[in-house]
Amino acid sequence: MKTKNLRKAINSTFIVAIATSILTLCVTSCNQTPEKKQNETAQSVKTVSITEQEIIDVQKAWGDGIIKIGEVYTAKGDYKDAALKHIHKFYNYDDGTVLFKPTLASKIQFRTNLEGALSYFVGGNENYPEDHGFALAPYNAVRWENIGTKITGNYAVAMGNYYFTAVDGGAVTKAEYSFAYTKNEDGTIEILLHDSSLPYTPAE
Repeated sequence: MKTKNLRKAINSTFIVAIATSILTLCVTSCNQTPEKKQNETAQSVKTVSITEQEIIDVQKAWGDGIIKIGEVYTAKGDYKDAALKHIHKFYNYDDGTVLFKPTLASKIQFRTNLEGALSYFVGGNENYPEDHGFALAPYNAVRWENIGTKITGNYAVAMGNYYFTAVDGGAVTKAEYSFAYTKNEDGTIEILLHDSSLPYTPAE
């Protein structure tokens, strides 16, 4: 009889211990999970969010790249290679299609591959006979004038005017643009949409 009662007491103690452990584990898990999720979310947002200043910085760097292509061309260097490096640095072709609508194009207005973008910058492609090499002008200054910027997470759209100052004579060409950007996990910002055109001139 005493042995039976002893066994019951041991079993009860064992069950209580297990129940207490499970309850403690649940409470600890419940307390930690929201905090952990908040930290992960905050870290994710911090990683992928674009700032307006980053857009301004990448626009300036893009303009400097256009100037660089013209400098290489003028020095009789490998300007096609310079243009390819520019495209790979600033455009998101590695992840798929980039929507590219250049300023000075009327026959093949919309380019959806890297070949079309490269042709616009440097010309010499028989598939795009209207291209004469926009970046070969050359230019010594590119000035951006953002009218508005819309940012959502790791995506941003900027719209406005940009001005290209030619080296020869200092003539300034004004064009209108809409650019869409994405920020990659490594922090680089690349172009998804490049839409550019000359301002409308009303008929006299």
